[in-house]
Amino acid sequence: MPAPALPFWLALSMVPTIALAAWLGGWWLLLVSAYSIGVLTLLDAVMEHDTSNADPQTQERHLFWHKLVTWVWPPIQFALVFGGLWWATRHAASAAEAIGLMAVIGVASGAVGINFSHELIHQRNRWEPRLGEFLLTMVLYGHFRSEHLLVHHRYVATPRDPVTARYNEGFHRFFPRVLWQQVVSAWQAEAAMLARRGQSALSLRNPMFRYAAASLTFLALAFAIGGWVGVGLFCVQAIVAILHLEMTNYIEHYGLTRRHLGDGKYEHVKPHHSWNANHRASNWFLINLQRHSDHHYKPDRRFPLLQSYDESEAPQLPFGYPVMTVLATCPPLFRRVMNPRVRAWRRRFYPDIDDWSAYKSATNPPPR
Repeated sequence: MPAPALPFWLALSMVPTIALAAWLGGWWLLLVSAYSIGVLTLLDAVMEHDTSNADPQTQERHLFWHKLVTWVWPPIQFALVFGGLWWATRHAASAAEAIGLMAVIGVASGAVGINFSHELIHQRNRWEPRLGEFLLTMVLYGHFRSEHLLVHHRYVATPRDPVTARYNEGFHRFFPRVLWQQVVSAWQAEAAMLARRGQSALSLRNPMFRYAAASLTFLALAFAIGGWVGVGLFCVQAIVAILHLEMTNYIEHYGLTRRHLGDGKYEHVKPHHSWNANHRASNWFLINLQRHSDHHYKPDRRFPLLQSYDESEAPQLPFGYPVMTVLATCPPLFRRVMNPRVRAWRRRFYPDIDDWSAYKSATNPPPR
């Protein structure tokens, strides 16, 4: 049986935390970051790592309460974003307070909303991926669904994956690169799928148009609530959410590469092509996202069934994502922590490779 579902509802504690911070205003808005980074990190430090594994053959009917947390979040986030926008445009004591409130709401729509959308878009029914789209388009990032499923999972740890952070690549360089490359790769992937069906990329069957329409609808609602100021504040929360997503993407595969077999062929994805973290509290909050090694190895697994790996099977992060995202904001410190681990990973899994220059610069031939 999987672990009890209740701990995975921890992410919903962000809602009363943000509500309290909004009510108190001012510097109290920092309470949200203190909670999402400080408290989770403290709990990770004092609690044992969770290396237990559920039976991956567990039937769906035993996972209802785990799945429910991802189903209830979309309407909660809608209320949080647009309720917060209404409050910010009418009750904030200053422009700085209004911006600060929408920024901390962006922490929730990124750390919780985009993370939950990631779980939802991987499901094989029709309605859960649409819930995931709802969350993604609320932060103006609907194309992530196409890019993640059609490009990232197929080409992870190869030069063709924009989201795999290169060795020595700082987040300040990674972030602007992936912003445009993901849009391009998502469009190209959808266009290629339509071409195989004999349809144009400009067909309304291209989901990129659906993502754009949904995002424009949310922008129109923001305008209706607060005019152009409301649109600007809505974009603040979207930008913060996207920053959270891309910091996570940056961490998950930093410096890791698949072996090039020659002629544009690469080895299959294995657990050691993603960083793993068994930190208990942050895995509760992030619904096991840090068990990323197993997610890429078996993308169809629901989050309660994701397996833990030890150092012999997958590289291990020294801290949970809350600390790692803070480190990512300081490239020299991040490299000091992570580069020795990347080099140790190379020695463990690829002792026969002597020249890593093409892997580090992502100049190996793109996969066919």
